[in-house]
Amino acid sequence: MARALRLARRGLCTTTPNPRVGCVIAHGARIVGEGWHHRAGEPHAEVLALRQAGEAARGATAYVTLEPCAHTGRTPPCADALVRAQVSRVVLAQPDPNPQVAGKGAAKLRAAGIAVETGVLQAEAWALNLGFFSRMVRARPWLRLKVAASLDGRTALANGESQWITTEAARRDGHRFRARACAVLTGIGTVLADNPRLDVRGIRCTRQPVRVIVDSRLRTPPDAAVFAGAAPVWIAHVAGANAEAGARLQAAGAQLLALPATKAGQVALPALMAALAAREINEVHAEAGARLNGALLAAGLADEVLAYVAPVLLGDAARAAFVLPQWETLAQAPRLHNAQWRAVGGDMRLRAQTAPGAQFAGGYGQ
Repeated sequence: MARALRLARRGLCTTTPNPRVGCVIAHGARIVGEGWHHRAGEPHAEVLALRQAGEAARGATAYVTLEPCAHTGRTPPCADALVRAQVSRVVLAQPDPNPQVAGKGAAKLRAAGIAVETGVLQAEAWALNLGFFSRMVRARPWLRLKVAASLDGRTALANGESQWITTEAARRDGHRFRARACAVLTGIGTVLADNPRLDVRGIRCTRQPVRVIVDSRLRTPPDAAVFAGAAPVWIAHVAGANAEAGARLQAAGAQLLALPATKAGQVALPALMAALAAREINEVHAEAGARLNGALLAAGLADEVLAYVAPVLLGDAARAAFVLPQWETLAQAPRLHNAQWRAVGGDMRLRAQTAPGAQFAGGYGQ
């Protein structure tokens, strides 16, 4: 199963909206076939492993990181392929919460006389597909907040200068997390102040994530850098916002997401997450300003914090990473969980969850 998980990680940046899945077929310790899912619409891991195994799959054990599908989607059911190959046993890391599967794959295998075991390295399998599972179980993506900050928690000088607080190694590492995301999210304040491209650069990447801007009043300039490249640009705005500005942005290539407003006239962030899930977005990587970061945390929508901390001090007049309430007691302050610290270049990287849960494993968590 460990080998199957390593194979599945090869699809970390390419399988969206599908989960990352690996499969190993073996007789005892002898591997006769293996495969991993490359991208949606192409053969699943089980099919590729069975092709490699050929007749040697008969009587073998298939180790799969996710329950085989039992329905016809972009490809035929993998459970049927395992039955036809006459494997004798299937070991699963993680049941599939997709309602189209959800136990049906395992049931189909057992009905054919195939022994099925589950739960082997399940935590690692969960960590590998946390976005897919979030979308299936909670109907919203897994949301990661990425910040680059000084040791005193500041992201820019008072005048806005922020390039560069962290090292090139930390920035390159951050782009790896962008690459695995389905969408990169920011707010209109960041667009107007920094004019970011929000694409993946400096690393090998065959797919660019969708770029999402939270822009209640459609103030994004049609010539903004975010429109460079072929990746889609989605602008989340309040329904009824400036129609003329919307038309200009659509002409520049943007897709507009009209959403409900809060009492303050801002985009309702839970509605945005639901809209992204409906568009098959699994993981959202947010690189935003302090206000949007704080709002996502306050709304209970942020699942993970990815912070690169540099050994530099910017002072209390510099800009903060999060706009949060003024707590009266330490018990009120949000405490992160499952924290992992790692040195990246001359900086430290913190990866932590906003709620207790399975720890990170594999991929860029190591």
